[in-house]
Amino acid sequence: MTATVDGFAQTVTLALTGASGAQYGLRLLECLLAADCRVYFLISEAARVVVATETEERLPEAADALADHLLRRYGGRPGQLRVFGRDQWLAPVASGSSAPASMVICPCSAGTLSAIAHGASNNLIERAADVALKERRKLILVPRETPYSQIHLENMLALTRLGVVIMPASPGFYQRPRTIEELVDFMVARVLDHLGVEQTLLKRWGEDG
Repeated sequence: MTATVDGFAQTVTLALTGASGAQYGLRLLECLLAADCRVYFLISEAARVVVATETEERLPEAADALADHLLRRYGGRPGQLRVFGRDQWLAPVASGSSAPASMVICPCSAGTLSAIAHGASNNLIERAADVALKERRKLILVPRETPYSQIHLENMLALTRLGVVIMPASPGFYQRPRTIEELVDFMVARVLDHLGVEQTLLKRWGEDG
């Protein structure tokens, strides 16, 4: 992968919203940092509640403190991770003139899915997704809900028609996972594949060994 002028493999916006599955987003962050991607990190208040409920993480409130915490916890080098608040409208992700080429919302709540499908842009996560749509850039949503209502399905169809990649958090079992971590890695590997980031988390279908 060709390095950018800033010395990173690529820049990816990663947002966590208030659906179950915080482990997916945090593991994806770890893998993106390990792959030397620069990450613009966004997290909703609901996602903070989910992280505290589903993991042992206790995330600092302040953006700089959160960035330092995540870099210590998941690795990375100075400047590799930037955290932006929900109302930080001068962030690079808020404008098509400087937004990264790829954005992932993992996990993506049904509310966030709806807001994006209808162009709400009420916070920075929704605005960043709206920018990705209008600039025809890669946008990946990882919803974690069951069952899906007709509203959810119609929103997913509308976004799919706009070029969004909808990747429900539905890990496969053909690799015979033994741990929760292996189930998480299945989904993270699929997201990394769609981002064009090399990964060794998941053996390719048909590979020997």
